[in-house]
Amino acid sequence: MTLSATAAAATTKSGAHPRFFVAALTPVSRQGQFDESIARDLLAMLRHNGVDGIVVMGTTGEFSSFTVAERRKILESMMRSKGTMDFFCHVGCTNLPDTLDLLSHAADSGVEAALVLPPFYYKNPRVDGLERFFTSVLDAAKVPVLLYHIPAVSGVPITPDLLRRLSGHPRLHGLKDSSGNPETLMTFLKEFPKLKVFTGSPKLIATTLQNGGAGAITGNGNVIPAQTAAVFKAFRGGKDLAASQEHLNRAIGISGGDLPTMKFMLGQMGLNASYCRLPFLPLTAAEEADARARVTKLKELA
Repeated sequence: MTLSATAAAATTKSGAHPRFFVAALTPVSRQGQFDESIARDLLAMLRHNGVDGIVVMGTTGEFSSFTVAERRKILESMMRSKGTMDFFCHVGCTNLPDTLDLLSHAADSGVEAALVLPPFYYKNPRVDGLERFFTSVLDAAKVPVLLYHIPAVSGVPITPDLLRRLSGHPRLHGLKDSSGNPETLMTFLKEFPKLKVFTGSPKLIATTLQNGGAGAITGNGNVIPAQTAAVFKAFRGGKDLAASQEHLNRAIGISGGDLPTMKFMLGQMGLNASYCRLPFLPLTAAEEADARARVTKLKELA
C-alpha cells in the first residue's frame, strides 16, 4: 500500500465541495427488461434539476433483481448518458467473487468510486469475517470504495469497530449511512473525519452538511431532485439551511417512497412509463390515483 487514506480521498472530486447524488431508479419495460431510452431521459431530467451525480445499481436501482451480467450492461448503458454528472456504482453481492467481478468492471467502465454492501444473506457475521471480506475488496479495488450502511435492509451493519479496523486502508474513501439515525450519522462524522460520509436520508442533509459531511445519496431524489438540490445550493451560497431543509421535508412527505410509486410518478412528470421487477407489482387503480395526487401536490409545492 503506497497511498495514504488522504491520497485515496483526493482521487475523487468530493473533497472540493459536498455533492448531491441520486440513487437512480432502473427503468424497466412492462416485459421486465431494462429500458435504455427511459434511463437516458431520467438522467437528463436529473442533470437539469441540479443533481451532481448518480449511483447506479443501488437499493433504489433494484440491484438484487438483476443478474451480474445485466448489472454490467446497465452500468455501461447509463455511463453513455452521464453527461457532466459524476458516477458511482454499487457492486455489492452476497458473495466475494461476484463483488470483485463487478468492482473490476465498474473501474474499467470509468466510475469515480464504488459503493459496497456487506455480504448480506447471512446475518450477524463476526466482525473479523467482515474485516477480511472488505479487506479483500479494498486490496482489489482500482477505484476508491465507500462502504454501504443500510442495516434495515441488509441486516448487516457497518459498525464503528469495523471502520476502525479498515480506516487505514488507502482505498477506503468513505461511507454511505442509510440508517436514518441522526446519532449514528454523527458518530460516523465525528469519529472518522478523514472519511467521506454521505447520508442516505434526505431529512438529514442539512445536519450532514453542517458537520463536514460529503453530501447525500438519496432515492427519492429521483422525484424531488430540485427540492433536494436547493439545500446544497443554499449551503454553497453560505445561506441558512433551515428554510431549504424544511421545504425539502415537505416534499419528502409528499413524494411517496416505494419504487413502483416513484416510477409511476415519473411517468406523470413527463417520462415514459416504467415498471419494476418482481417481487414488486404494478400499482392498483387506487394507488395510481394516490400517486397522481402526489404529483399534483409536488407541483403546487414547487
